[in-house]
Amino acid sequence: MKSSGWADERFGAVADAFSRNFTDHGELGAAVTVYAGGRKVVDLWGGIADPRDGRPWAEDTVVPVFSCAKGVVSVCAHLLAQQGRLDLDAPVSRYWPEFARNGKEAITPRMVLGHRAGLPALDRVLSFAEITRWAPVVRAIEEQEPLWKPGDAYEYHGHVFGFLIGEVIRRITGLTPGGFFRQAVGDALGLRTWIGLPRDEDARLARLVEAEGRPAMPGPESLITRMVTMNGALAFPGLDEPHGWNDPALLRAELPGAGAVSSASGLAGLYAAAVTGVDGSDRLLTRDTVTDLVRELSAGASWSGLPDVGARWGSGFLLHAPRFRPMLGPRGFGNDGAGGQFGFGDDEFGVGFGYVANRMIGHGDGRAARLVAVVRKSLNI
Repeated sequence: MKSSGWADERFGAVADAFSRNFTDHGELGAAVTVYAGGRKVVDLWGGIADPRDGRPWAEDTVVPVFSCAKGVVSVCAHLLAQQGRLDLDAPVSRYWPEFARNGKEAITPRMVLGHRAGLPALDRVLSFAEITRWAPVVRAIEEQEPLWKPGDAYEYHGHVFGFLIGEVIRRITGLTPGGFFRQAVGDALGLRTWIGLPRDEDARLARLVEAEGRPAMPGPESLITRMVTMNGALAFPGLDEPHGWNDPALLRAELPGAGAVSSASGLAGLYAAAVTGVDGSDRLLTRDTVTDLVRELSAGASWSGLPDVGARWGSGFLLHAPRFRPMLGPRGFGNDGAGGQFGFGDDEFGVGFGYVANRMIGHGDGRAARLVAVVRKSLNI
């Protein structure tokens, strides 16, 4: 498959690996972007954005990137902390007084960022319409009791992560997390990344396709299913069901735990801006901020008994984990998304990376990891 775009000579092997994802590994449509030292050095795209009519993937194509949204929200939280507007180790109730009830009085933003707050899923069953109105989710979080003593264990916090940190952002700034991100970061840098897709981007949206052989979700009463579907209000993967992830109306809603839409260049540009700045701009996050956020908070088996798969969590981000999500080194931080999407930054090596695709592959998906491995070799790491 002949891709479009370009790569600096030093990173030519990334273009070769990107093409092999199509010829050897079942890629449908995808893009990858790499920044090094604040400068774009790889920007490649190819394949089919919409298999219904054969529309090709273009430079400005965007796609749902699911939990890569957590990285967007976490950058915003750390930016506010860096500005002195948010103390990650103070009680959430300092900013959101109504939160301090039913055993949540001592929960801090950092506990949430590390998936340690005891709030991986909600008890209240909300409708899709209620979820998209924001306030009903906030009220449900206020009423929720933690499943364990906050801080004592960890479990992936799914959608609650985004709404909880997002409400803290809203209480501080007056803006929803998607709005604050665009005002503070996205618009100034021209990033094609949104939590709440603008209507005029619908024509550039790629269509997700579920790969054959993806494992079925556990039953509706299981914690993981409740977590990723918000007790059944959302479908997963549910691409073409009512309120499925191919529905622009769903993507226009603010679902800050898993509802981001982005191009590869948008993800890579965000992380490059965070760790180096881009095209001469100052970096968003200082070295001290990155040192703070890459401190490991959670790893190993989860509260519900899910086995240790090698994942490591810092404050809001996955960390470099050779067995689970390899990056470049110990100062790497990012987030992945269902189906293979991945973005990360590393200020030791000055890299911002973004990969997006529309064929959703489950366990064993190595498309992004192969590209990261070639970036490593290109940098002689």
